[in-house]
Amino acid sequence: MGYDIKDINLAPQGKQRIEWADREMPVLRLIRERFEQEKPLEGIKIVACAHITTETANLARTLQAGGAEATLIASNPLSTQDDVAASLVADWNIPVMAIKGESIETYVSHVRAALDTNPNIIIDDGSDVVATMLKEKPELAKTIIGTTEETTTGIVRLNAMVKAGVLNFPSIAVNDAQTKHFFDNRYGTGQSTLDGIIRATNILLAGKNFVVVGYGWCGKGCAMRARGMGANVIVTEIDPIKAIEAVMDGFRVMPMGEAAKIGDFFVTVTGNRHVIDKEHFEVMKDGAIVANSGHFDLELNLDALKEMSSEVNNRRPFVEEYSKKDGKSVIVLGEGRLINLAAAEGHPASVMDMSFANQALSAEYLVKNQATLDAGVHVLPAEVDQEIASLKLRSLGISIDTLTPDMLEYMSSWETGT
Repeated sequence: MGYDIKDINLAPQGKQRIEWADREMPVLRLIRERFEQEKPLEGIKIVACAHITTETANLARTLQAGGAEATLIASNPLSTQDDVAASLVADWNIPVMAIKGESIETYVSHVRAALDTNPNIIIDDGSDVVATMLKEKPELAKTIIGTTEETTTGIVRLNAMVKAGVLNFPSIAVNDAQTKHFFDNRYGTGQSTLDGIIRATNILLAGKNFVVVGYGWCGKGCAMRARGMGANVIVTEIDPIKAIEAVMDGFRVMPMGEAAKIGDFFVTVTGNRHVIDKEHFEVMKDGAIVANSGHFDLELNLDALKEMSSEVNNRRPFVEEYSKKDGKSVIVLGEGRLINLAAAEGHPASVMDMSFANQALSAEYLVKNQATLDAGVHVLPAEVDQEIASLKLRSLGISIDTLTPDMLEYMSSWETGT
């Protein structure tokens, strides 16, 4: 088994943390128990590009229980939990190539090494593995059953591949499942982003101007949690509908050029590039704090900020102060990478329970339907979404109503009036 991790001796600590997270992941545990009996992924080679966290470890265990040969690589150079990587290798014999703080060169080499396993299914987080395969190893597409995508950013890239005519296999847009983005993106990103910012800075949020750049589901979560901690939340948007929603949710909405002048904290959650750019850094307050919780660090134009600065100093772990030539400074957290994973532990296990249930069932769906699924981007069937939500409710001890025969008749008939 080939692997590339920081230290295999960290495994005992990692195993304890993986098992702790498993306590909060009852849906995935139920799927794992079924997979152990049915082996729906028997003989399938899977490459999973994901944040190597305790929650991802339990997804890997589930894929393995289903009979898959899974190889894990990091989807972000700063998101790996080294003790978890060690435990997966030592305790579950799952190959992992991921080291917290790895260079971009190492990250790319891990992507290429993972593709060398000739996978049948790719579980992607940002579509880096799929994009690399199409560019460098297009012949592998012949044996690809399909891929799954965890993020908004990755789905944007997949749709661009479809438009360019290069996506010649099916891909499941896991992020578009209701049991994923309604919960993971809103509640998971909301809580873990604030957790990362607070751990990195230990600065009080109450009374501060907190700028959320982008009001998608991740932005909604960040805005909601920041307001809950007493911050004055400002939202910037390019979508008029989302902007109206932010206004009606009680937030101030303004262009980034105006928000840049008054913000104390900034967090980007757009999936786009340079949403905080040179002209914004130029007008920021002295000591403004900037973080990213979108997928890639390119949401912040750090090259431009560096050119504007006379020096860069590390002030605390994951806190860098850029001293601008005008005498003011800008504080960048986590090198502009995902702050919730760079400085904290990522999403809580209970919300990732549903996200990774989607991933496990998507892999099973691809295998079972490989003969009929066309190339392109697909949404997991609604009944699978419903199954995951029902299992989650059951694990929480919550019951809900069902439609009566009279209600069903009313809902299915056009002849019955008011």
